[in-house]
Amino acid sequence: MDAFSSASFLSSSPIRPVLQQRAHRLNVVPTSSSVLVISAVETKEKPAKPQQVATVKKDNLLQIHPPPLRHQKATADKSSEEKKMVITSSVQSVQVPSLAATFCNILDIVINNFVDPPVLRPSVDPCRVLHDNFSPVGELPPTPCPVVRGSIPSCLGGGTYIRNGPNPQHLPRGPHHLFDGDGMLHSLLLPSGGGTAPATLCSRFVQTYKYLVEREAAAPVLPNVFSGFHGVGGIARGAVSAARVLTGQMNPAEGVGLANTSLLFFAGQLYALGESDLPYAIHLDVDGDLSTLGRSDWGGKLFMGMTAHPKKDPITGEMFAFRYGPMPPYITYFRFDHDGNKLGPDVPIFSVTQPSFLHDFAITEHYAIFPDIQIVMKPMDMVLGGGSPVGSDRGKIPRLGLLPRNASTDSEMRWFEVPGFNIMHSLNAWEEEGGDVVVMVAPNVLSIEHALERTELVHSCVEMVRIDLRNGIVSRTPLSAGNLDFGVIHPRYLGRKNRYAYLGVGDPMPKISGVVKLDFDLVGCSDCVVAKRDFGPRCFGGEPFFVPAGTTTDEEEDKGYVLSYVHNEESGESSFVVMDAQSPELEIVAEVLLPGRVPYGFHGLFVTQAELRSQKRRLL
Repeated sequence: MDAFSSASFLSSSPIRPVLQQRAHRLNVVPTSSSVLVISAVETKEKPAKPQQVATVKKDNLLQIHPPPLRHQKATADKSSEEKKMVITSSVQSVQVPSLAATFCNILDIVINNFVDPPVLRPSVDPCRVLHDNFSPVGELPPTPCPVVRGSIPSCLGGGTYIRNGPNPQHLPRGPHHLFDGDGMLHSLLLPSGGGTAPATLCSRFVQTYKYLVEREAAAPVLPNVFSGFHGVGGIARGAVSAARVLTGQMNPAEGVGLANTSLLFFAGQLYALGESDLPYAIHLDVDGDLSTLGRSDWGGKLFMGMTAHPKKDPITGEMFAFRYGPMPPYITYFRFDHDGNKLGPDVPIFSVTQPSFLHDFAITEHYAIFPDIQIVMKPMDMVLGGGSPVGSDRGKIPRLGLLPRNASTDSEMRWFEVPGFNIMHSLNAWEEEGGDVVVMVAPNVLSIEHALERTELVHSCVEMVRIDLRNGIVSRTPLSAGNLDFGVIHPRYLGRKNRYAYLGVGDPMPKISGVVKLDFDLVGCSDCVVAKRDFGPRCFGGEPFFVPAGTTTDEEEDKGYVLSYVHNEESGESSFVVMDAQSPELEIVAEVLLPGRVPYGFHGLFVTQAELRSQKRRLL
């Protein structure tokens, strides 16, 4: 298929409206060894005095970046003459598609338009999924951005806040779930010593194997896991993927993950994580730039994949993690010491007899806690029933499994049924009464059938679960009736009893309209919310992240700051806010105006100045 027939197809296909969305990419299938690829089209305010566009040639790639735009408040009476089209483009050497690749591309077109068109499933229709601030953006090199309110606290000075999230490299050819986007890191380097000096924003793709293959092809190649495998269309896409493997267009052994979920700083190295693959090592330069070092199996110590939510013990420095999948053993647990050395063999958990969607877990001083929830993997439903390989099982009773965290086998695993308790994320867990009682706090997803497909209908209620190991009695107490998720605590209290947590307010999920602070000491009261910050009309943020301001000996658990990116859908501006964690209203003490839009994403991390300087290039 040549470039003109591809363009003709796009103009008549059901996904044509996506091209009209702001900041969407228009990708043309290459027909020669050097083509002009339009990588982003966005309408922006025209500067009063146009500046010369800078061009930099690097690695046979001509990058054309428009100059940063000055902050101008949006008004309702803008005319079309006051706007201009800013086109970010690149001249990139690409290979002519092979006959096999062209054939597979044609099959993709047939499947996406006639077998499983996205318009038939609104939850994975790109026109609905990739809209407003969910639409993708291009990369942004390190760019200064001003502090427009207050000043950066000195304890944050020189540190970097990084947030991971999905950002499709190419316009989807067919169904697209929010979880299917390529990983992009948005990094904000704060001024050394704090104050009002400019910060530096940088946005870079995680260069996964998928990203690199599709960048070379200038089009999607690997299938979308969350949206592509559904019914007959999913079977057909599986056949096309097999053909691509057999003809050498892709190699699943090199990794199929997106690294779009979270981040980890461990043993002197920063990693981008996605649970369907191994970690990707990232280097954070002192100037704020990010670069992907490569896919890492930690010197052969990791196999296939790792959870995007590993747990680091703040006292011992050990890290605990797991992987899960559709084939037995469905869950495998493993751990490392503080230097990244494997501690004992992998521990298969054979008492899990059905593959489930295990996104997060928890640790205490002596246990690892695994939730077995009602979201399950049902690949035969796709083959026989025309459904999705991942769905809900309302007949299953959720349970929590406690495994001694230093166990070498799963023989000591104890399971406790907790009917109706389905968690996607955990807040914390600890032990009480000399270790005879285990407490876990987590948002409980009340509408589990909507957890993956209709996230706007999801409501999560934070609950505290107490398990008495002496008699097996389990009790549950709700802490708030609000729709709360994406919670964090003071990192030095992980696995130990703590008092405070900070969570995003779903309005609806996955949009976060504000942040609340919970006080666990108020358990039993009607509501444990003790502080709240609303971002304002049509302003939405993301997962809050808590950074302590005190030392390790400081007794004030909530002494510190809560960080988040915030986007104003009215003005189109994005900002970074720093909130006082002890303030009754989570007062904003600093705000940084960002030079580009930061899409809504998933989980973030704060890398301190000391950690930044201690980075090591670990073996991949």
